[in-house]
Amino acid sequence: MASATEPRFAASYDLLTAGDPALVAQGIAGEQSCGTFVRLPQESEEMWARSGARVEALDERAWNPRAGLQTDESGRPVRRFGLRLSWPLGNTGASLPNLLATAAGNLFELREVAGLVLEDLDLPPALVAACPGPAFGIAGTRRLAGVEHRPLIGTIIKPSIGLTPTETAELVDGLCAGGIDFIKDDELQADGELCSFEDRIAAVLPVIERHADRTGRKVMYAANVTGDLDEMLARCERLAALGGTCAMVSLHSVGLTGFTWLRRRISLPIHAHRNGWGYLGRFPRHGFSYVAWQKIWRLAGADHLHVNGLANKFWEPDDSVIASARACLTPLGSEPEEARLAMPVFSSGQTVRQMPGTLAALDSSDFIFCAGGGIAAHPGGVAAGVRALRDAWEAASKGVTLDDAATTSPDLKQALEHFR
Repeated sequence: MASATEPRFAASYDLLTAGDPALVAQGIAGEQSCGTFVRLPQESEEMWARSGARVEALDERAWNPRAGLQTDESGRPVRRFGLRLSWPLGNTGASLPNLLATAAGNLFELREVAGLVLEDLDLPPALVAACPGPAFGIAGTRRLAGVEHRPLIGTIIKPSIGLTPTETAELVDGLCAGGIDFIKDDELQADGELCSFEDRIAAVLPVIERHADRTGRKVMYAANVTGDLDEMLARCERLAALGGTCAMVSLHSVGLTGFTWLRRRISLPIHAHRNGWGYLGRFPRHGFSYVAWQKIWRLAGADHLHVNGLANKFWEPDDSVIASARACLTPLGSEPEEARLAMPVFSSGQTVRQMPGTLAALDSSDFIFCAGGGIAAHPGGVAAGVRALRDAWEAASKGVTLDDAATTSPDLKQALEHFR
């Protein structure tokens, strides 16, 4: 028999079904633990007590018009429910891939499930403590970047792809001259023939070192190491040997196992890019909420996590973006060592105009604000673009409007005129 004190993990869902909700919920619980489409001779009450999933809650909800679904494939009217299931941790052990297979596996494909969104995960301290978690997180990122008590002002190398290593280094030179804190490769730029990883970091890192000698503070450069396992490890080792301070990884390209494997073998912060997130989070009827998704990657070891940006170029509304950022800053456990906070990264069409709203909505300075075109397209050049963004933060932090601040900042004035 299962112990009443045995650790359990739980998942909360938004469920659409035309079937009997209690039977559908129990069918999902069975599919994801001891059951299948037919009762088996080996199934026993003892087995279910030991290893079965439990239906912890099932409550009808108001209809969501965005779901865009009134009937299922058979034409039956669909209703909406909040569903919460739990499992004994012994089913999966401290294995994130197997936890994911349990909480977000075949249940999406069940015939009686017309729609399903994984909304949240509740994870026991035993699991949180057993996972790698961020090696650096917010405090380590601030220490390496030499930035305290304010957001990190960052950028993405733009154009995303097409620059040579020399052209990339020239761009980085201007960014450093302007006082940038953080620079990242675009996710499209990894190890192509025109700008190979080796040639790119060999050109860029000496520029960063030169400015560090001048200022006493090294700009954090997240080089895109995404690739096969051996490629990623070799790139990280080379990056560290040349004085690099951050590795960028495309999460969905390398997968959970590949990411965790890398995290356990390197001593660099990992800037985790969420490209591909849209196929999990955009459709309102199927997929994951960011709240649930980010917990998995934080436990796997992500130090920075992208959350989109306010008034972004994509589909996501502002309240969803801020909820994602707050989720990254919310502890996973009750103990300080289990907090495992990750630095949220705002990006996607960001300019000086989004800085005040971001700072006000998040009510925290623990974030990286990445403006790619919002810096590179500044009429005064990239250094002016960096200065404009820093001046925008300074004004926002003091409650001064951007228009008022622009009267004493020519760079900010130009930015406001250009980015409308």
